[in-house]
Amino acid sequence: MIPERLAKLREQMKKRGITLYVVPTSDFHESEYVGEHFKARKFITGFTGSAGTAVITMDEAGLWTDGRYFVQAAKQLQGTTVTLYKSGEEGVPTIEEYMEKTLKEGDCIGFDGRVVNDAWGNELAKIAQKKKATMYVKEDLIDCVWEDRPAMPHEEAYILEEKYTGRSVSDKIKAVREEMEKQKADLHLLSSLYDIAWLLNVRGNDISYVPVVLSFLAMTKEQCIWFVQEEAINDTVRAYLIQNGIETRPYESFYDYVESIPAGTSILMNTATVNYRVSQSINKDCKIINALEPTTVMKAKKNEVELENIRKAHVKDAVAMCKFMYWLKTNVGKIPMTEISASDYLEALRREQEGCVDLSFDTIAGYAEHGAIVHYAATKETDVELKPEGLLLVDSGGHYLEGTTDITRTFALGPVTYEMKHDFTLVCRCNLNLAAAKFMYGCCGQNLDYLARFPMWAEGKDFNHGTGHGVGYLLNVHEGPNNFHWRINKARPATILEEGMVTTDEPGIYIEGQYGIRIENELICRKGPKTSYGQFMYFENITYVPVDLDALLPEEMTETERELLNTYHKNVYETVSPYLQGEELAWLKHATREI
Repeated sequence: MIPERLAKLREQMKKRGITLYVVPTSDFHESEYVGEHFKARKFITGFTGSAGTAVITMDEAGLWTDGRYFVQAAKQLQGTTVTLYKSGEEGVPTIEEYMEKTLKEGDCIGFDGRVVNDAWGNELAKIAQKKKATMYVKEDLIDCVWEDRPAMPHEEAYILEEKYTGRSVSDKIKAVREEMEKQKADLHLLSSLYDIAWLLNVRGNDISYVPVVLSFLAMTKEQCIWFVQEEAINDTVRAYLIQNGIETRPYESFYDYVESIPAGTSILMNTATVNYRVSQSINKDCKIINALEPTTVMKAKKNEVELENIRKAHVKDAVAMCKFMYWLKTNVGKIPMTEISASDYLEALRREQEGCVDLSFDTIAGYAEHGAIVHYAATKETDVELKPEGLLLVDSGGHYLEGTTDITRTFALGPVTYEMKHDFTLVCRCNLNLAAAKFMYGCCGQNLDYLARFPMWAEGKDFNHGTGHGVGYLLNVHEGPNNFHWRINKARPATILEEGMVTTDEPGIYIEGQYGIRIENELICRKGPKTSYGQFMYFENITYVPVDLDALLPEEMTETERELLNTYHKNVYETVSPYLQGEELAWLKHATREI
C-alpha cells in the first residue's frame, strides 16, 4: 500500500519538476495533534505517531521522529520502503543535513506552504538558495494522490463560561493589546488554535481530544477579526461575539486579508506557528516582530479560579482512576481483559464524572513489552490479553469543564521480577524528587530536571523524552512554554517557572521487548516563603492516585523518599476516600498504607 502511494506521489513530483518533497505532521496552524484531514504524513508513510516528518525523493523516502516513537516507527515502517531516521541519535543526520547532502544544483524542494511554519520554511529556502535549487510550495501534492481523503472538520464552537475561565474575553483582549503596545505592533496575527480558543473563551471539536476551532485571528488597536468556518458559529456564539466586539470572516479569506495589509505595518506574530504561505503573502515592506504569542504565557499562568477548578477536575479524575485501579487489580485473571477493554472501562468511569467533556488524548494501555513503546496505541491487531503477571502501563487523561488531566500509572498485575521492581522503584524516586523541589524564583525546567533524573543517571540509565510538559485548561494536554527537560533547543526554550503554571512530572524507563514503567503526576508551581535570599518556589501535587506498592522495593529508597511517598499517599486517601465506599474504600486504605 505505502510503496504504491509513494509511486503515485513521485509521479506528481515528476510532473512539477520536484526532486524532494517534505510532508510534516501538521495542519495550517502547527497543531501538535491534527484532524483526520491533515494526517498526510501518516497516509504517505504508514507511521501513526503524533510527531514526525517525511522526506521523499525520486529514489528514497525517510521518516524523522523522536525518541518517544523509535520502537513504534521501526515496526510500522517495515515493508514500506521508508527509512527511519532517529532524530537526535548519534550519527543520524537532521532533515536539513540530509537535504543539503541530497540536493543537487537545479533541483527543486516541494512542500505545502500551509503546513510548514514560517521559521522552518525560511530555513529550507536558505538550503535551496545555497544549493541553487528552486522551491515549489503552492500546492498540496498529497491531495492529488489521497482519493478518499476525509473532509475538513467544521464542528460547532461553544462558549466556556467565565466561572471556568476566571477571566472575560474583553479583559484578555485588552491585555493582548497592552502587550502589542509594548512591542510597538500595529497588528497581531494569531494562528495557534489553542491561543485563539483561550483568548476568545470558546472551545470546539475540530481535532480529536483537542477542543479547538479551526481558525485564524487578526487584532489591531480597534478590531478583533476571527477567521472561522461559517458552520462553527451558531446563534448563541454569534451573539456572544457581537457583544464582545469580535468580527467574523470566512476561514479561507485570511490569506486575502494578509495580502491586503498595508506596507509599513508593524506585525506581531510567531514565525514558529504562522505558516509559510501566510508569511509569504505579507507585503515585504511590513515590519515583522517575531515573538512568542502574548497569550502563550498568559494561558500558561493559570488564575486562581482556574486553579481551583483544576483541583476539582483532578479529584473527579482520581475517583475514576482509583475505581479503575481497584477493578483492574481485583479482576485480572478472573474475567476476560485486554489492553483495549481495560482502556474502554477506564474511559467509561471517566465519563461518569460530572463535567467530563472528553478524553484529553487517546489512552495508552501497554502491557508487558508494549509498555516499552512510549506512545503505544493498541489496535485490533496488537491488542493482547492482560494476564495476572507482569506490568501494565496506563497513560490517560480527561477534559472536564474544570480543566484537563494527564496521569500515568504502572500496575503490577501479579508476580513481577526483581529487575521490574528495581526499575519501578527508580522511577518512583525520580518522580518524588522532582515533586519535592524547593527552588529560587527564576529557575526553569532545565534547572530542575536533574532532580528527576539523578537516581537514574547514577545507574547509567535514562529515558528518551521530557520529564514534564505544561497542561492546558480544556485545551491541548501538551502546552508550552513550561517544561522539564535538561536539553535546551529551539522547540524547548528556557522558560522561567511562574506561579500558577501546571507541569507534569513523568519520568520513566523502557526496556525494549520486555516492559515499560512511567509514573506521572501534575504539579502546580506555587510561591513559597520570601527570605533575604529571594523568593522561593515549590510544587503542589494535584494528582491523587496511589502509586502501586506491589511493584515497589521500599528498602531501595532513602528514608526521605519513603516519607515523601507516605505523605503523598496520606493526601491521596484523605482526598479520595469520601467518594468511595465498601470494598473500594477498604482497598484504597490498603493501597495507600505506610511503607
